[in-house]
Amino acid sequence: MKGSLVTNHTVIFLCALIMLVLTAPTFAQEGFFRAENRNGVWWIIDPRGIPTLSMGVDNISYESDRVRGTGACPYCETLDKLYPDRNAWGLEALARIRQWGFNTIGAWSDPILWTHGVAYTVILDIAARAGADWQRRRPADYFDARFEKAAAEIAGKMCQPRRFDHMLLGYFSDNELRWGPEWGGKETLLEMYLKLPAGAAGRLKASEFVRDRYGNDIGKLNQAWGVSAASFDELPAPAASETYKSDAAQFLEILANRYFEVCERAVHAADPNHLYLGARFAGMPPEAVLRGARHADLVSINVYDFDPRPTVQAVFKATGRPVIVGEFAFRAQNSGLPNTRGAGPKVSDQAARAKAYADYVTRLESLPEAVGYHWFEWVDEPKEGRFDGENSNYGLVDIHDRPYQEFIETVKKVNAAALEIHQRAAKQ
Repeated sequence: MKGSLVTNHTVIFLCALIMLVLTAPTFAQEGFFRAENRNGVWWIIDPRGIPTLSMGVDNISYESDRVRGTGACPYCETLDKLYPDRNAWGLEALARIRQWGFNTIGAWSDPILWTHGVAYTVILDIAARAGADWQRRRPADYFDARFEKAAAEIAGKMCQPRRFDHMLLGYFSDNELRWGPEWGGKETLLEMYLKLPAGAAGRLKASEFVRDRYGNDIGKLNQAWGVSAASFDELPAPAASETYKSDAAQFLEILANRYFEVCERAVHAADPNHLYLGARFAGMPPEAVLRGARHADLVSINVYDFDPRPTVQAVFKATGRPVIVGEFAFRAQNSGLPNTRGAGPKVSDQAARAKAYADYVTRLESLPEAVGYHWFEWVDEPKEGRFDGENSNYGLVDIHDRPYQEFIETVKKVNAAALEIHQRAAKQ
């Protein structure tokens, strides 16, 4: 009788444990970097089990930006004169970011930096490698079986070999994909997918969605969208009717869910130990997209504002996922750079830049859901303009590898205080 009771209790306990495992969200594995809520505050938990934040720098790269149309690399030319080889530069760069209070190597950084005991991130560019065009703002066909195959192949090549690397923070699947009307064009993703070539999986999916919405009745669609289409096979650009906007939002959610589900499945199949960090949104995406982003372990978003809180709070409310800012920056007008192309607020000088950095980090890490921030970027862009014409003062160092010392002194102090600021978030 006693033995039977123990057995029954054991079975009940095991069943409860299994249910907990099956229903709990996955935020990577113990012994690796993972995300966890402790007493109402989200943290990155390091491999030793210590709560921290990811404080990083993007594009720490020897190659850096080349001048558009020439191939010239002003920063590379400087480094060639200052260091005996790339490895010597890399060790100095890592020593600097440690001294300045950063603990993460951000996206697009030189892979030679990844093996020196500093947490690092990898950007996979899954959509970009599967046909998306960042400069022309064209998405890939996420419903095409080739997209799913490409995601699996990329993850197999880039994630599987790193699955036991304890210094890897996690993977970004892409950067600043198009999710709707924006600076690259006014078309919705529904409209863009309906314009894909005949027979394309995405076009078939969009057409099927529209046909189902209107019971295959073109008259009902014409009335709802304010168009005069002869058939579902050739739909003209719709008017801005509220019904069309609603339809476009519903299709966008299906599309985003497909993208993030495929990426999450590919990443975690190849590497179940590390975090899937999302797709680095370019500012606040539509809420329909955020609902799809729940497949990610963390949501990453680039926020070029003085105050990131409204955006980060809205992202967390929609997703329930902790948030990491993948890019932010401020540009000083007295830096000697044009600052005519590029995102982010402009300020008068390096002192104002330092204050903007301090205010931003303090505001961000006062939020329980904010688990880190990555500065864009290591070195200034060329004054002549990089591949897309950007020519701004984003660097911690200038094109001659000289730190902006006044700015850096504040960066050091703020980074050192960030954990305490975040710890107090539970009381606010």
